[in-house]
Amino acid sequence: MFSKVLIANRGEIAVRVIRTCKELGIKTVAVYSELDRGAMHVRLADEAYCLGGATAQESYLNTDKILEAIRTSGADAVHPGYGFFSENADFARQIESLGVTFIGPPSEAIEVMGDKISSRLAAEKAGVAGVPGRSEPVLDVKEIIAFGKDFGWPVAIKAAYGGGGRGMKVVTAPDMAAEAMESAKREALAYFSRDEIYLERYLTWPRHIEMQVFGDRHGNYVWLGERDCSCQRRHQKLIEESPAPNFPDEIRQKMGEAAVAVSRACGYYNAGTVEFLFQDNEFFFLEMNTRLQVEHPVTELVCGMDLVALQLRVAAGEELGFSQGDIERRGWAIECRLNAEDPREGKFSPSPGPIHRFRRPDGFGVRVDAGYEPGDSISQYYDNLIAKLVVWGETRQSALARAIRALEETEIDGVATTIPAHLAILRSQDFIDATHSTKWVEDNLDFSNIGLEPLAQPSGSPTAGTPQGEGDATSLEPKVLREVQAEVDGRLFEVKLWVPDLGSVVTTAATASRPSRSRAGSSGAGAISSDGVIGVPMQGTIIKLLVETGDSVEAGQGVCVLEAMKMENMINAPKAGSVGEIKVAPGDSVGPGDIIMTIN
Repeated sequence: MFSKVLIANRGEIAVRVIRTCKELGIKTVAVYSELDRGAMHVRLADEAYCLGGATAQESYLNTDKILEAIRTSGADAVHPGYGFFSENADFARQIESLGVTFIGPPSEAIEVMGDKISSRLAAEKAGVAGVPGRSEPVLDVKEIIAFGKDFGWPVAIKAAYGGGGRGMKVVTAPDMAAEAMESAKREALAYFSRDEIYLERYLTWPRHIEMQVFGDRHGNYVWLGERDCSCQRRHQKLIEESPAPNFPDEIRQKMGEAAVAVSRACGYYNAGTVEFLFQDNEFFFLEMNTRLQVEHPVTELVCGMDLVALQLRVAAGEELGFSQGDIERRGWAIECRLNAEDPREGKFSPSPGPIHRFRRPDGFGVRVDAGYEPGDSISQYYDNLIAKLVVWGETRQSALARAIRALEETEIDGVATTIPAHLAILRSQDFIDATHSTKWVEDNLDFSNIGLEPLAQPSGSPTAGTPQGEGDATSLEPKVLREVQAEVDGRLFEVKLWVPDLGSVVTTAATASRPSRSRAGSSGAGAISSDGVIGVPMQGTIIKLLVETGDSVEAGQGVCVLEAMKMENMINAPKAGSVGEIKVAPGDSVGPGDIIMTIN
């Protein structure tokens, strides 16, 4: 087994891997950006090294800095988590070139399956049919229009080197193709460092069902069971469950065998997920994710296995130690992704900011995998997953009841969350009857009555970024003992120092130096206030302006594209008028309520 594992990731998944490593007696190494200096995964790891920068490109996607941290720490293995470099064959090769083990599949398998186009070809060779589509990259918008004419609208544009709905756009008509293609390429580049895209037919009412597979270096393969991931918004999952409801066992067996066949075809080993679309009792290969999935805990609860521990053992060269016939699946598990998003009116707008309070649920069959604690902040630069609430029950009915109870028990103050949306989903008769599809949340579910408590900071809560520690600013003691962080050659250390008690002075100075911003009052996304301004509802970066000064706009017309938490959000004009002053430019950072333009 390994002596020291570096986790090339952040947030919940980094915490998840650290905990299993500790149980196995393996030392852990965290890496972090400037914004994540005090993050939960940094606090829990045995060592931590700064990558610098704020954005993902500057930090968690900075290969040179990560390789430097590997060499400096002496780590003998790297776990990539999910997202970032987890499906990057070049990164895996660079890890291996250092004589360090990459905890995942071989780079050759990542290359085949990480590219969604070549993965379609590999699945076809294994005898597994894919969703009708093109098996080559799209280079011109005319190709999208031609595909739509041949296969019918809508058409799905997808990132060739990614997953999780990032870089995916649905085109419903030819005149939307150019803008959708541009947006898909931007998102793919921002999240996966590659902007290649491809096309698929967009099925009318499919369910998204995936198979968890595992292989070892000795040629042993198993499928552990399926997960239904059909509750989605923006093509990203909200709720997952295992087993899939209303799913014939005959199809389950065939899908599991197909997943293993795809894995064998590319020489795969370690954890992987083969995703399918299921409609009218048929299933189609969608893609293979060459990594651990966000939703892996539901499989763990049903199968009684720690999949991270299994990853580590397989990466170390051990055999799986069990066969397909040894796998026993028991009960039902449901996972709810607690994201920092405001689901009101079905918009699911990103909601970055500090977490003032986080009360976790408890009780039999309840598990919370979190990457944040009270006092931590959700940054606009990274994924907005706060935690995963996972429950287990003997039956689907008992699991549903437990999930609802646990969600009601959960309290998160400071940011909006998806909890109200989860409760609406779990209580819906369509979900209870399992007649929903990947389009159901956005097309059929009514979020108009979802109510959220105000996000105001509770009385007495510390301001984010304010120094905290022992000692009182009014104390007569000349010095106080504080626990502080010290960074030496990129490595983070926790030390205790006797320092002058300047806490109140520092706080006052920090408050006084904080720049003020013009605000749009209580305006929401694209809302207009009495003085004729358009403000943004969230922190983010201006990606593109869609209008110029003097342009006439209609109510609901897009005026600006704002990127927040790796998602592009359209800011719309709330009513007709002409564009007056434009106060921002592409690349500018903005905060909630900031004025971006005026309307005459």
